[in-house]
Amino acid sequence: MPELITVQELLAMGLPPIIIYAAPVMFALVFLEWGISAWQNKDRYEAKDFWASTAIGVGNIVVSSLTKVSIFGLILFFYNMMPWRVPYEWWSYPLCFIFLDFCRYWAHRIAHEQRIWWATHVPHHSSEQYNFSVSFRLSWVQGFKVLFFLPVAMAGFHPVVFFICHQIAVLYQFWIHTEMIDKLPRPIEFIFTTPSHHRVHHAKDDHYLDKNYGSTFIIWDRMFGTFQPELNTPNYGITKPPESYNPVYLVFHEFIDIWKDLKKAEGFKDYLWILFASPAEQARAVKEDESGAP
Repeated sequence: MPELITVQELLAMGLPPIIIYAAPVMFALVFLEWGISAWQNKDRYEAKDFWASTAIGVGNIVVSSLTKVSIFGLILFFYNMMPWRVPYEWWSYPLCFIFLDFCRYWAHRIAHEQRIWWATHVPHHSSEQYNFSVSFRLSWVQGFKVLFFLPVAMAGFHPVVFFICHQIAVLYQFWIHTEMIDKLPRPIEFIFTTPSHHRVHHAKDDHYLDKNYGSTFIIWDRMFGTFQPELNTPNYGITKPPESYNPVYLVFHEFIDIWKDLKKAEGFKDYLWILFASPAEQARAVKEDESGAP
């Protein structure tokens, strides 16, 4: 049986907080983008929206700090359960990154296709602007999605490899939240998720909805039929715009709506429908009920 690792040993390894190190650069790029947008007379930033994104991002950092040990413990528990190990070598990093990105694709897709998971992700889509600061909008309860990444630990990748790859994957998301970068050369656009691909993902236009889930690689969308190229300028946001810029409301409004619907449910099947049917499917059902369609 391979040697077990404890949380204390993992923390003692001094995992580099890559995102914290990158934060000054990220904020510098936000203000650079804002300055260029103002100079070009482009309406890419709105003050209330920017501060809402920033407040949600700060809240996410606080929650992540408080739950870090618990998440470490969960990953370690499943890693230690496995009778195999991927050797802790340089090549384990790119291998882990690709497998993690595959898991991130499915976690992201399920977060759009099941309403209870959508509630953990909707804050990221609630802005009707598209700029670097939107990348800060990460829900305070998205830590529950660690469940989708357990296969990486169970595959035998060392926890240090997992956490470094995970931070790089999250950091990659920053640069694709902008309108200032047009389509890139075809080989890049074919393999990697780019700003063009992710603009489509943040759009609320019917032909763009629920497309381009790829985190770093767009190849998963091409493989599983969810790819959509950018054809026209997207309209950003969610189909039912939020009623406030209050960051607490933006993080929890979908949970509140789910609770209201659950209170009206008439049985177990209704509960399952409300929790796990796709938001798009539920929205269509509401429209049909309101129109009196059979």
